[in-house]
Amino acid sequence: MNSIEANIRDNTTKGQLNAIRNSGNVPAIIYGGKDKNQKISISKKLLKTFIEKENFFSNIITLKVDGSNQNVLPREIKYHILTDEPIHVDFLRVLPGVKIKIEIPVNFINHEKSPGLKKGGVLNIVRRKVELKCPSEKIPENLTIDLEGVDIGESFKISSVKLDPEVVPTIQGRDFVIATLAAPTVMKEPEKPAEAEAAEGEEGAEGATAAAADGDKAAPEGDKGDKKEGDDKKPADKKPPEEKK
Repeated sequence: MNSIEANIRDNTTKGQLNAIRNSGNVPAIIYGGKDKNQKISISKKLLKTFIEKENFFSNIITLKVDGSNQNVLPREIKYHILTDEPIHVDFLRVLPGVKIKIEIPVNFINHEKSPGLKKGGVLNIVRRKVELKCPSEKIPENLTIDLEGVDIGESFKISSVKLDPEVVPTIQGRDFVIATLAAPTVMKEPEKPAEAEAAEGEEGAEGATAAAADGDKAAPEGDKGDKKEGDDKKPADKKPPEEKK
């Protein structure tokens, strides 16, 4: 399980909060259950390594606070509007036996073993995360969908995912779709055998030779047709000049 060292903070002003952030830490709060809300601060550098993980919001984290461990779930992160750095985190206490709502990422495996994808099919992911209601001690790390043997036209619904009996989707009353394997928008033309390509090349060469031969035969006729209008006319006979009387 992931763990983070946390320090109790007792700040009352905005300046004190900024001082915590300037020291490389992030203010945070732990809430939920019968205990009071607890103000803490954690290392920003360490927090960012956890945030980079895809399933950050669905993983239980152990906070080591003042010598005791508390299991929590990250619920919300606030970021600076300009620097995009984390400036505050909310953690929910995880109590045994208490059911919580949580979004779990969907993980697809065996892409290379799918005949549909080999044909150029497209995996359309409708839901990258599915919200579940489950006991805190039974939170799944992810929902796994196996693509082995899957062909074009098949779909994956929530009923095809194996879940613990106590883990249920928050959407009830319908078997909703998580993803589909659709046909490609442009079908690939099958490759021609090398022999067929060679035969087409020979036919093309023969056609070009025949066309050239026909052109040579037609050339003399074309010469006859090159005469301009009036070429066949004989020049008019000139009359001898009349003798002046």
